[in-house]
Amino acid sequence: MARVIFMGTPEFAVPTLQALDNHHQVVGVVTQPDRPAGRGRKLTASPVKELALSRGLEVYQPRKLIDPAAAQRLADWQPEVIVVAAFGQLLPPSVLELPPHGCLNIHGSLLPRYRGAAPISAAILAGDETTGVTLMLMDEGMDTGPILAQAEQAIGPSDTTASLTQELAGLGAQLLTSTLPAWLAGRITPQPQDDSQATYCRMLRKEDGRLDWTRSARHLDRQVRACDPWPGAYTRWQGQRLKVLRVYPRPDWSGPGSPGQVLELDPGVGVVTGQGALELLEVQLAGRKPTDIEPFSHGQRDFVGSVLGA
Repeated sequence: MARVIFMGTPEFAVPTLQALDNHHQVVGVVTQPDRPAGRGRKLTASPVKELALSRGLEVYQPRKLIDPAAAQRLADWQPEVIVVAAFGQLLPPSVLELPPHGCLNIHGSLLPRYRGAAPISAAILAGDETTGVTLMLMDEGMDTGPILAQAEQAIGPSDTTASLTQELAGLGAQLLTSTLPAWLAGRITPQPQDDSQATYCRMLRKEDGRLDWTRSARHLDRQVRACDPWPGAYTRWQGQRLKVLRVYPRPDWSGPGSPGQVLELDPGVGVVTGQGALELLEVQLAGRKPTDIEPFSHGQRDFVGSVLGA
């Protein structure tokens, strides 16, 4: 069993920590500081911190790893390898050079495609049919290190960022479990990435959820799924924000109406787009509960025929 430091923060990182704790000696867990969350803005621990404490693991929450005191704290744990999964900070050279077997990162794409902060959302938005996870040896760049192993995962037509994150989290933990022993034994030669094939993706912003009805039905469907759970897809109706939670694209639909116009389909209720129609399945008005479109449209009788986004 190797002496391992684990670094991670969100739900994506939880299965990896579980796998490491089951098969190796986790000498310490590094996660982001507690953040305000919810309506009361109460300080809330990360999912990784909650799991670590439940398993009796030592937790460290530095604001910046570049602080010499942080590097010393990690050195005191004497790790053989550091494993990172969605930690949220770049590792400085003082940390990268610390463990004899290096720092390994589990990334939610098939690198070099989608280097950056939101690879899972980016794959859905682009309409990719396949994505996966990469285990790489970290260097000072943004997801630029050489690759140790990869595993593919199909993207289904109803996959959201939430559902695909859960699938890739489990896949990443399995990939690490099967690869780490061979890496520690010196049986794996890291393969450099082809930088000419690299693409980059940024963190999503709130405005990325705004639906532009002049886009195609297929694009809008991908946008709704890519923005689930955050920032959430939305439009405007009668001056109010209307969240669009679930949809179904009708790319071959053709009929009268301008983009954004709500109309009755056969069956269902949809919106005219730049190409085809987008059937609405579940929506949510600000301050209300999520509602299936049939009871919503019956309760809001002026909804059908209105124009969204105005």
